[in-house]
Amino acid sequence: MIFRTVISACAIVLLPAIALADPTGSYKVAGTSEDGSKYQGTVKVLRSGSTYVVDWMIGKDESVGTGIGAKFSGNSFEMGPASDKDTAISVGYVSKENFGIAMYFEQPDGSWQGVWTYGGSEKVASETWTRQ
Repeated sequence: MIFRTVISACAIVLLPAIALADPTGSYKVAGTSEDGSKYQGTVKVLRSGSTYVVDWMIGKDESVGTGIGAKFSGNSFEMGPASDKDTAISVGYVSKENFGIAMYFEQPDGSWQGVWTYGGSEKVASETWTRQ
């Protein structure tokens, strides 16, 4: 009886992690720019063929990106077409002022944490996506 309870508890704990692997969806964004200033906004991630479309709204500023995914397989990352099993996403983006790159990894709580920079910068900034 105790064994069955432990197995059931483990299954309940693991199911949310498995279900959340897909990076598509709508998120609240909280970040820190390279100059240390804080910002908030939203981001939407959609799968489009073998890639992702990533659309940020920070205040009145929009940035749009194209992403590729990856998932941990054995002892390494497996990169390839966008998949609902992806636990990492790499994005190139453009905004009205610049272009840049970003990389995000799924966290155990279902959020996505990442870093980003823009063209010509020598610094890295951070960002967290929390599902809405």
